[in-house]
Amino acid sequence: MPVTFQDLGAGATIIAVLALLSLLSWVLIVVKILQLWRCRSGGKLRTEAFGLWRKGEKDAARAALEKGRSPADRTTSYAMGALQRGLGGPALEAELARRGNEEIARLTGMIRILELIAMVSPLLGLLGTVLGMIQSFQELEMAQGAANASVLAGGIWQALLTTAAGLLVAIPAAVAAGLFSARIDNAAQTIESAVGRLLLIEDHPNA
Repeated sequence: MPVTFQDLGAGATIIAVLALLSLLSWVLIVVKILQLWRCRSGGKLRTEAFGLWRKGEKDAARAALEKGRSPADRTTSYAMGALQRGLGGPALEAELARRGNEEIARLTGMIRILELIAMVSPLLGLLGTVLGMIQSFQELEMAQGAANASVLAGGIWQALLTTAAGLLVAIPAAVAAGLFSARIDNAAQTIESAVGRLLLIEDHPNA
């Protein structure tokens, strides 16, 4: 016999909340996949641009990087423009650090929401189970011990259903948040590496 929301009793509201959290988490996961898809791209493009920069073809190098779509491309392109304008030293390094932090901040947007969903969903599921167990034992007390064991068991498994639902919501959100964070860390390293390589070429063209 299929389970309806009425059968879940106190857990019905929690199941509905978990369903909304699940929908939200999957929307966020798709959005982040699209956003982070190219965050580490452009390696070949940057290598070509660095080659042009080393040869003194600085305008061509910067123009090549302006076609890039990754944070490292944008940050390195700005660094090239700044060097052409004569900006350098600690002032340029500070500005590049600020821009790099802004790029990473944009990439990390909504990751906290996924982490929050992963943390809260099991707790909501456990709350639903506890409420369902309380309801089941209240019914047993009202029956003064004459309740059918199968009815009591049915109430218990329906209560446990909320815990299972909470875990089903939390696990994908937790896995996605972890994978996204790792990819963002790699993107940050790519930005640092690209900028560092450019500054090294600028100071030591033959390095």
